[in-house]
Amino acid sequence: MQTGDDVDHAFVRLVDRISFLSGILSALALIAIVSIICYEVMSRSVFNEPTVWVTEYATYLLLGIAFMALAYAQREGSHIRVELVVGQLAPAAQRKAELLTLWVGLFFVTFAAWQMVCFNFQEFVNDTRNWGLLATPQWIPELPVSVGLGMFALAILADIAKLGGPLNRFTGWTVAGAMGSLTVVLMLLGPYPVPIAQSGLDWGSVAIVAAFAIAIPAWSGVRMLGAFAAVIVAVALVFFLVRDLGLLAVGLGLVFGMLFFLLIGVRIALALGLVGMLGLYVLLPQPQLSVLAERSWNSLNTFTLTAIPMFVLMGGLLLRSGVTTQMFDALLRWFGRTPGGIAHASVGACGIFAAVSGSSLATAATMGAVACPEMIRRGYSPRLTYGVIAAGGTLGILIPPSIAMIIYGTTVGAPITDLFIAGIVPGLALMASFMAAIFVWSLVITGSAPRGTPYTLGEKFAALVGVFPFMALIVSVLGSLYLGIATPTEAGAIGVAVSVVLCVLRGKFSWRMLGETALETVKVTSFLLLIVVGASILSWVFDALELPITLVAEVQEVDLAPWMVMALIALIYILLGMFIDPISMMLMTLPVAYPLVMALGFDKIWFGIALVMMIEVGMITPPVGIILFVLRGISGDVPLKEIVHGVMPFVAVILLNVVLIYFYPEIVTWLPGQMK
Repeated sequence: MQTGDDVDHAFVRLVDRISFLSGILSALALIAIVSIICYEVMSRSVFNEPTVWVTEYATYLLLGIAFMALAYAQREGSHIRVELVVGQLAPAAQRKAELLTLWVGLFFVTFAAWQMVCFNFQEFVNDTRNWGLLATPQWIPELPVSVGLGMFALAILADIAKLGGPLNRFTGWTVAGAMGSLTVVLMLLGPYPVPIAQSGLDWGSVAIVAAFAIAIPAWSGVRMLGAFAAVIVAVALVFFLVRDLGLLAVGLGLVFGMLFFLLIGVRIALALGLVGMLGLYVLLPQPQLSVLAERSWNSLNTFTLTAIPMFVLMGGLLLRSGVTTQMFDALLRWFGRTPGGIAHASVGACGIFAAVSGSSLATAATMGAVACPEMIRRGYSPRLTYGVIAAGGTLGILIPPSIAMIIYGTTVGAPITDLFIAGIVPGLALMASFMAAIFVWSLVITGSAPRGTPYTLGEKFAALVGVFPFMALIVSVLGSLYLGIATPTEAGAIGVAVSVVLCVLRGKFSWRMLGETALETVKVTSFLLLIVVGASILSWVFDALELPITLVAEVQEVDLAPWMVMALIALIYILLGMFIDPISMMLMTLPVAYPLVMALGFDKIWFGIALVMMIEVGMITPPVGIILFVLRGISGDVPLKEIVHGVMPFVAVILLNVVLIYFYPEIVTWLPGQMK
């Protein structure tokens, strides 16, 4: 006789295998992107024969990676959430909270998958084609989006089964029956909404709600159904109550919805999308659920975003090549007996690594693994050690290339190359400021930084060999970019190719290593781009309600001084940074903050750099500074409190640099002006 547990385990095993397979396919797609982009650069630059297909195919492959890898990222537990409240609960309560947030997240993903399949089918029937030279039938590249969202829903359901699966054979099959029946009903209803007269609802939405009303108590109990209903209805009710009270009340209602879902532990991307979905239902005159599909497709349908997995993959390959350790050793010899010498070397190494990785997390994790043990071994205080690496890690998104700049530029329409150039001088200035702070710390706090070992001039020059691989990589990436040989995305692919060559030359390359690095990359890429999708849905609601325009008008009417507005924006980012990850924070706020800042007359490139610097503060500000937790994970037994105390002086340094570029914007704008 087949028991509920048998059903549970068979289902989980099947979904795990499907999810892993989707990760493998996504990793192969990533390698294909690198290959065809490198082919395009070679064909255009060497043979003067540009292709007409690489840009379009690379973009479609990115979309496939973004959605097909979602199930794999869910399987690996990579989708991020705010644990400020949930993390304080007892283990049993945490399990129940996790179950609740999984059901809530699945609710949004089910709606998004349904709408995407409808959108996909409409494109097939209408024979919609891309405007490009290839005139690709759009249903073909849209199909992985539909399939990926469906597999994502299955992966969430498998996690629910792991935490609170079937109680017996009957309940084990109940969810399958409910979801199977839901699929049949939605297919019979067709690709267009079937409204329920004079209610503002449609039968498809009612069918989804009914399926969840059956599935939740079957697998997680009646109380869980009550909690689920209370969570969804509470936010929907708030939206309903504020919809006629003016746009300020509506804006506050949306903020409440976001914070509520985030604090109960819903994954950030799903929380953004769910608030947007409820806004589409409740706040608009007519529900417009098709936006879920349209934003899922169009928000990522841009070649520029392909740079994100390129730089993540490049950082992963560099970490496995071992060149980072050599580079750190070289800088260590040059700083020699300088007070805080190893700390200075660490900041320099972070800056160099940032110039090729584009990721603060990769920078902090890599340099933390290399530099922290060495500093502790030589007698540096834990506070200075981890404070320096946390601060140095933030350089990853300021010194170009930068994933945050790519997302900002894509969102607001700012030239990525100009943003990269603009980040160079502020990045170097911030590095110098960190080193000045280290020098003062070493002199003022006795015993925090023992004097280092002296090295001869010959030893110093001999050690420079360890910097050459990074210099070659920087020249390849930034040189190809600024000489006009490659776009930011293409420069990332060139960097990946050079990183592979470095791994080969050092004897570190293997196909297994490449596969593992590619899998890690698609996992990170998928959850980052899902945040972009969720924020895009929410942004559409903001625009439909005209919230940004109204806010700009209100601020202009109050006639606040520009510095006061910028100070208020900076304060908001610092507060948000204490609870929300940087990319989510940026995408959540840009629809409102960007029009406001532009209305005050600030330059979009300047604001991009200022925004990145404020995001840097969020990455190292407790309680949710991501870099703090990265370092806590590699620190062994160092308390998080020690890391926080060590990083706070550097938070002040970053804020002082933000003030500096406000009063002297030429620090940001001078170099882009010279390049033009």
